[in-house]
Amino acid sequence: MGSIEELIKENRKKDVIINSTHDGLIFIDQNERIEIFNKAAEEIMDLKREDVLGKNVREVIPNTRLHIVLKTGKPEINQIQHTGETTIITNRVPVKDNNSNVIGAVALFRDITEVKKLAEELTNLKEMRVLLEAIINSTQDAISVVDKNGIGMMINPEYTKLTGLTEEDVIGKPATVDIAEGESMHYQVLKTKKPVHGVRMKVGPSKKDVIVNVAPILVDGELKGSVGVIHDVSEIKKLTEELDHARRMIRHLNAKYSFDDIIGVSDTIRAVIKQAQKASQTPVTVLLRGESGTGKELFAHAIHNASPRKEQKFIRVNCSALADSILESELFGYEEGAFTGARKGGKKGLFEEADGGTIFLDEIGKISLNLQAKLLRVLQEKEIIRVGGARPIEIDVRVIVATNINLERAIQEGNFREDLYYRLNVFPLFLPPLRDRKEDIPHLAYHIIHKFNQEYGRSVRGITDEALDKLMLYDWPGNVRELENIIGRAMINLGLENDMIKLEHLPFLRGKKNKGQEGRFDLNQFDLDNRSLKEIMNETEKKAIIQALKKTDGNKTEAAKILGIAIRSLYYKLDKYGID
Repeated sequence: MGSIEELIKENRKKDVIINSTHDGLIFIDQNERIEIFNKAAEEIMDLKREDVLGKNVREVIPNTRLHIVLKTGKPEINQIQHTGETTIITNRVPVKDNNSNVIGAVALFRDITEVKKLAEELTNLKEMRVLLEAIINSTQDAISVVDKNGIGMMINPEYTKLTGLTEEDVIGKPATVDIAEGESMHYQVLKTKKPVHGVRMKVGPSKKDVIVNVAPILVDGELKGSVGVIHDVSEIKKLTEELDHARRMIRHLNAKYSFDDIIGVSDTIRAVIKQAQKASQTPVTVLLRGESGTGKELFAHAIHNASPRKEQKFIRVNCSALADSILESELFGYEEGAFTGARKGGKKGLFEEADGGTIFLDEIGKISLNLQAKLLRVLQEKEIIRVGGARPIEIDVRVIVATNINLERAIQEGNFREDLYYRLNVFPLFLPPLRDRKEDIPHLAYHIIHKFNQEYGRSVRGITDEALDKLMLYDWPGNVRELENIIGRAMINLGLENDMIKLEHLPFLRGKKNKGQEGRFDLNQFDLDNRSLKEIMNETEKKAIIQALKKTDGNKTEAAKILGIAIRSLYYKLDKYGID
């Protein structure tokens, strides 16, 4: 009895050992019947022990190879086997007696389904990292990446080329390691979780002048780090110069503005645009008159682009920028030997270059009387004679001229030819000053902000009502050009944390009042609760016109001078307000 009890205890001990392992274990006898099937095997194979014991292994596990190991007596180590949705790795070995006879076979295996998934995920992550590094390394922008603590994680070759710092200098080091002058934008972004743009600083041992853009790396709303893109300022300058040069070339040969680029909703500017559109459909000479900065060149471009000549050249000439002797040869060209240094074979003038197209002569009131006589011949005879030449050359050119001086007064003073005046004054257009169309200021302001956003790489949303009111109260002696200057300076003064132009960003307008209004402007005289700003301005303008007419006893020319507007604008306003 004692030996039987010991045997039972021994078997129980073996069962405990067999079932305590996390690895599955199957043993088959010489007849391929399953004799051992532990708990781990039950869980991994999803089979019950009582259902499989004593059965042929091939019936229970269709893709088993235990019977082959039993037959060949050769082990199979680290074999992958699929059982349903489960993947296992198994060792199959034969069981031999003391005489080396095969008396069975055993399989020891474990579930590697989760391990396989993890391996695949790790492989995918590795492939993604390799891909990400390849993308970052292939870009021409210098890039640096830090973790959420501001410790360097990754840089690309362009970064090393720009800053002179290698991975050894940066990776694992604080984000400030590359800064020579300025503050770390990585730390600022990690602190605020907001991107920064266009920050100027110096980096690397050579103190390279750069502009940086830095953005936070957010994963499911959680901050993981930040990425910075660094641009070489010297390269930007070079590209800007090349772009400016290209723009100058295009500007010289092509008109780039249309009537859609002329911003304004006021009746005054809309009336001028309507007249200009009419003029564009004919070859008539157009005289653009108005103060400096009112947009005369803009109208010249638009007239050409709306004309039948729009596919031809548009040549612009600033007559006040060149000495008369040079201007003459530029306009009319010259023959070989006409003067010392003249090009061999001569040179075409700008009138010849513009043949079939349009020539725009800005500041026409500044040219000499001698040059005025030659211009008169072009307008009368449709031909030019080169400097040093005698043969007339026929041309077909549409002429648009502009001036900001009083041509009538220039004629009286003997500085401008009367006959040329009548040739130029065929279709005059008087461009109103900005102070006469203040209702356009909000539209112009937002248009200019949009324009400078593109040029400066900014994202300013607009301008506050308080700041806009300040612009509306100013007299604008420099007109739209001055408005552009003011808004451009305001956007430069605007900090990166602000996206609206406020009153404090317009310090250069503080205390300025409308011309002639010192001490006389009083908001209390207006019913602000029941009337719009446009209605108040119209009423004020009407009163000013009536007062000017009373002061001049109805002389409209003198009244226009007092008001500082063109006589044509005065007639328009008389009709607008029904003033007799």
